[in-house]
Formats: sequence, C-alpha cells, structure tokens
Amino acid sequence: MAGEPVNVNEFEELARQALPKMYYDFFAGGSEDQYTLKENTEAFRRITIRPRMLVDVSKIDMSTVILGNKTSAPIIVAPTSSHQLAHSEGEVATARGAAACNVIMGLAFTSTCTVEEVASSCNAAFKRNILELMVRKAESNGFRAIILTADTPRLGKKEADIKNKMIAPRLGNFEGLISTEVVSAKDSTTEAYAAETLDPSFCWKDIAWLKSVTKLPILIKGILTSEDAIKAIEAGVAGIIVSNHGARQLDCTPATISVLEEVVHAVQDKVPVFFDGGIRRGTDIFKALALGAKAVLIGRPVIYGLATKGESGVKQVIEMLKNELEQTMALAGCCNVNDITRSHVKTEKESFLSRM
Repeated sequence: MAGEPVNVNEFEELARQALPKMYYDFFAGGSEDQYTLKENTEAFRRITIRPRMLVDVSKIDMSTVILGNKTSAPIIVAPTSSHQLAHSEGEVATARGAAACNVIMGLAFTSTCTVEEVASSCNAAFKRNILELMVRKAESNGFRAIILTADTPRLGKKEADIKNKMIAPRLGNFEGLISTEVVSAKDSTTEAYAAETLDPSFCWKDIAWLKSVTKLPILIKGILTSEDAIKAIEAGVAGIIVSNHGARQLDCTPATISVLEEVVHAVQDKVPVFFDGGIRRGTDIFKALALGAKAVLIGRPVIYGLATKGESGVKQVIEMLKNELEQTMALAGCCNVNDITRSHVKTEKESFLSRM
C-alpha cells in the first residue's frame, strides 16, 4: 500500500505485511467459521445516522468521565493478549500511546509485559481473571479498576491457530505461578496455557469473593443478553461491557452492536454500559453512543497500529478515531457526547418497519 494510512482499516493491511502469518492470524482471526467476526463489523453498516442541521458546532467537546476518570474521548483501549507478538515493546508501548492520547487502557492478564512494567509507563485500567495475587498486584500498582471476563470458561476454537501450531509467548504475569514454558503436542500452545489459567467453575456467586479481595470497582465483560445484564446488576458490578470477545470465543453469537440496546434497557441506568466489538470508524463510535454506550473499547485496530509503527502507530490509530468521531459529531449537529441521543440513529429493524 502506497503512502500513509488514512483510516484505521488500512492499518490492518500494513500489519498483515509486517507480521509473520502465525501472529497476524492470531490477532485477526475469530473462532470456527468466523460468522460473528464478520457480523461485528457488518452490523454497523445496517445502522444509519439521522443528523441535525443548523446547529452551532464551532466547538466540539468529546471528553467524558469513566468511573470518575476524565478522558479525552469515549474510547478505551481494550484488554488484548500478547502485544509483544506485534511489537518488541509490547503493552508498554501500547500504554504510552494511550496515555499520550489521554484515553484509558485495559491490560489483559495474558499480557506479555508485567503489571509493574505497564504501571511504571502510565496510568491505566486493568483486566484480571480471578487469581487473588494478580488482583492485589493490580491494586498495589495503582490500577483503577478490575475487568472480569465472563465469556472464557474455556478457550474458543480458533482454527487458524491450530493449523499454524501457534506458539504462545512468555506471559510475564504468570512467572512463579505456573510454568511459562508450556509445550503442547496437541493443537497450539495457547490452548495449553488456557488449560492452566481458565477456571470453568467460576460463576455468578464468585463475584462476591472477588469483591471481598479488592476495593477497586469491578466491570464485567462479555455480556450479550438482558438476562445476564440483570444478574450482573444483582451481583453488584460497577459497569457492564457488552462484548463477544472480538468473536474469538463462541461463534454464531450476535454482533455486539445488535444487542447493545437490549442490555442498556435491562440495566436502566443503574451502572454504565460500555461497548466492545467491531469499531473501525468514528461513525461506529457515534452509533454505539447513540444506542446507549458510555464509551467504546478498541481492540484489533490498536494492535495493528502497534505492529506497524509501535507506540506512534497506537497514537495514530486512536487519533484517527477521535478525529473521525469529532467530524461525525459536527456533521450530525452534536457539540458534546451528551448531545448524542437515541434519535440520532435508525436501526435495521426500524428501517424495515418504516417501509411496511
């Protein structure tokens, strides 16, 4: 591709060229037939924006407050695994890029850089599956929240990883806790790591235990139904992230944008609802906010920026999305994020009903 990328999608092609096939497939791929992976992005195209004209948009303010933390835009870098497969500086470079853009970053428990390394480079939110030692380590290193991933009782079947015999990287947070030199004769070594780190018995009642070992607010990630949203509220979480794990777990689940409003209605403003899955444009962010999300999480595009240009690539991806969101807000007649309302979008169902 000639010249500099002008949108986030073009970073994916640059990352494909820069990374070994095994690593590109690891980041880009979804589970099984990848139906949900395709739907996560395609579903946005079936939602249209209803702009307002003759609004004074000479000043646009994208800033918002997330769990008490002011951020420059309703964007969170999603907790994703193994950044050192994309760039030698790994999550440290990602964290610096996020900090430079004044947005929040989530750190995965499967990060290749340690909690301490990332904490020393910036301030960020934090993702932890249930090991008490890691939760306490996150708290002691100044992280602001715990993200509990609810959709990984076991690892989704990623056939590209199996074919590539994907080799899992060293996971710094697990040193001294489990073997970090797992060798598996079956499938990929990522499955061997999963067998040692995922707890299939973890359930709703265990959230009370997690709350007992940390004072940090707990967000739950992986909610796709009103039923589970209500259970999450009853369990006392501080926020809900509507997510299908980037289509890497159960295939044939709905696109997250198609169930966002269902979860928002079930929550009834009791806690903030965040959105994860398929964001590639500022218009996508606008649509998610209009359907009730407090902020959106960005996963693969950040990885593609990291793979292409390291820290500067991360910054470039985030700034592209911020600039596109600002442009969308101006053209839609919204001066700040609170001006973005449900009336600014029309879903596929609404479009169908209007033609009847």
